[in-house]
Amino acid sequence: MNQQIAEDQLHTGIPNFTVLLSSTQRGARLARLLAADQLRSWGLPTDPATHIVAELAANAATHGRLPGRSFRLTLYVVGHTLRIEVTDTRGDRLPKLQVPDVLAGSGRGLLLVDALADRWDVAEGRFPRKTVWAELLLPAPEPAPTSSGGASD
Repeated sequence: MNQQIAEDQLHTGIPNFTVLLSSTQRGARLARLLAADQLRSWGLPTDPATHIVAELAANAATHGRLPGRSFRLTLYVVGHTLRIEVTDTRGDRLPKLQVPDVLAGSGRGLLLVDALADRWDVAEGRFPRKTVWAELLLPAPEPAPTSSGGASD
């Protein structure tokens, strides 16, 4: 079962979103859809963030899966940085960037994350957890139009 944890942005002032999802392919797909919806609600671009979420969630559902355990997706914005975190319960399996065999059908997820994110890494949590995180620098907001100083202003 999926469980969304609503955070109170009024107290922190930091836009944030957290959801627990089943460690399945369906949970990974739902992570991407929920992330896109949340980013749109904040008025932020969905790409490349949703691609990063898709890769990290797929890794959590594939490599971080333990029966009966969920993974957690967290999004938050501090200043001009969007941080994406995916936490699973396989702290014994730390991901590492590697180039897969050219004929391999998988193994390119972290290469995509590395190419799309401004920064990413893995943080070991309280055993048995680990969090793979990625950060994207957000474009500066467009300046508000100013009046031209004409007679009609």
